Amino acid sequence: MRGEYQQLVDEISAALGAPATLEDRDFGLIAFGAHGGDDDLELTMDPVRTRSILQRRSTAAVRAWFEAFGIARAQAPLRIPPDPAAGVFKGRICLPVRHGGVVHGYVWLLDDGHLSELDLAEPFADPRLAHAMETAARIGALLAAEARSGAELGELLRELLTARPAAREAAAGVLREALGAAADGPLAVVAVTPWRAGDGVAGNEPPGTEGAGSALAAQSGVAALCAVPEALPDGSAALAALVRLRAASSPAPALTAADRLLRSPRAGLPAGQPATPAAGIGTPRRGLAELPEAWAEALSAARAAAAEPRLGPVAQWADIGPYRVLTGLPAGRAADPAVAPLLASAYAELSRTAEVYLDCAGQAGRAAAALGIHRQTLYYRLGRVEQLTGLDLDEGEDRLLLHMTLKAARLRRP
Repeated sequence: MRGEYQQLVDEISAALGAPATLEDRDFGLIAFGAHGGDDDLELTMDPVRTRSILQRRSTAAVRAWFEAFGIARAQAPLRIPPDPAAGVFKGRICLPVRHGGVVHGYVWLLDDGHLSELDLAEPFADPRLAHAMETAARIGALLAAEARSGAELGELLRELLTARPAAREAAAGVLREALGAAADGPLAVVAVTPWRAGDGVAGNEPPGTEGAGSALAAQSGVAALCAVPEALPDGSAALAALVRLRAASSPAPALTAADRLLRSPRAGLPAGQPATPAAGIGTPRRGLAELPEAWAEALSAARAAAAEPRLGPVAQWADIGPYRVLTGLPAGRAADPAVAPLLASAYAELSRTAEVYLDCAGQAGRAAAALGIHRQTLYYRLGRVEQLTGLDLDEGEDRLLLHMTLKAARLRRP
């Protein structure tokens, strides 16, 4: 189906004599077409278009500028002026890609003035524009078909990961039939947290697509996508992605999928709410039977990646160390009473010192270097930690209690 999109985009480029780019509803690149020769290179390689092609996604500033013109509700072509502040140095004509009353994507045409004669008020009066809009409608039908197929697979994946055992077994049977040979693995489950599901424009959200974009899914090797409500301890939703692997020992496709999904505007919480998007990858499995366990691992890895900057933004279950245990503890569990005083904001420097010291296996030289302080300063701070907690840092069990409590506190931070 990728080839069909490319052919249709090339058709629009040829009809209007301008470079065209096709993006899904979340501004993920699907296909692009060039037009003309070397003389048109400067127009063809507009900075926004170049970024979209190389990184397969537009920036938040570019998306905000385009969406301000009502493209998500548009039923006819729109002319969008440049905005250097957002990095948009050349104007655009946007052809909304619609099907069944829903916008599934956009065709963008670069316009440095040579398309100024097009009358967008009566798009079907100009045969060139009419042909381009008819082609965009054909693209819309293809994207809608992908969205429907993706929604069905997503519902099955959600059932498999979260439903009761009997429903899981039924979902696995249908999903196995739909995926064919790919269902026998190897497969990886990716969790993206938090995920804003269903916050699109009212009436403009194909059901079950989760806003991730079918094109993005296909390009990332994702077999199925679904949003899982209340997947995190704070009640936030997460995105689950089932990724086909070439080999169980090679997680590269899952890492690529996680990276691309993290770039979605749905990853994270709305502006002003503190939540760093992160992704986790469970241990690869063969077949579908153990995917619920892989989902639990992926969620734990995503939580660890968000809590511990050195692990993120994408973490694998095998690499998260003590968080494999800590993420399994009951949500809302209070900190150990001995360590709780150290977690107050007034003692942030002391708690950080203790954590680094314990991360360095109690080696004072390494810890002082990591903190950028003198050894005597380190010893002074550790003495204060012992006074506050009543713990003895020469005792292994006290060290373990302090270390695990400090790590667990990271998981509770917003």
